[in-house]
Amino acid sequence: MDIKREFLRHTVATLAYRGGKAVQGAPPNFSSFRIGEKTRTPGEILAHIGDLLDWALWLAKGKNRGQISKPLPWEQEVARFFSELEKFDSYLASDEPLGFTPEKLFQGPIADALTHIGQIGMLRRLSEGPVRGENYFKADIVIGRVGPEQSSKRFEFD
Repeated sequence: MDIKREFLRHTVATLAYRGGKAVQGAPPNFSSFRIGEKTRTPGEILAHIGDLLDWALWLAKGKNRGQISKPLPWEQEVARFFSELEKFDSYLASDEPLGFTPEKLFQGPIADALTHIGQIGMLRRLSEGPVRGENYFKADIVIGRVGPEQSSKRFEFD
């Protein structure tokens, strides 16, 4: 077992858990909510996260190839988010070699995706559709659980 690769998989599972909480159950029209002329909408941010996860998979395969996608309707972008997580995690779970180190995969696309999930969470609060705060240290996050179905055992704040 490669401990760094397993830790990267745990990070991907954390992204799925936190990201799922931020994107699921969003208010109507949340995808197009904008707080300023030059800011991205949640839909644009989520499309960018999908692109980051696609890039992460290409990097894992040894190719530095990225894309810039136009946002899909919100529910399709949410589905894409989980699909890209699953593809990346499946590659990490395989015996295939990594084209770049786990550290590089984390510091580039994964850290960026975590940042953007935080932005979506903040925009949810500003759009009056907040996500409940939680003690994520206690969260039931499991390597390999990267789909939309996450643990219902939550440690949310009142």
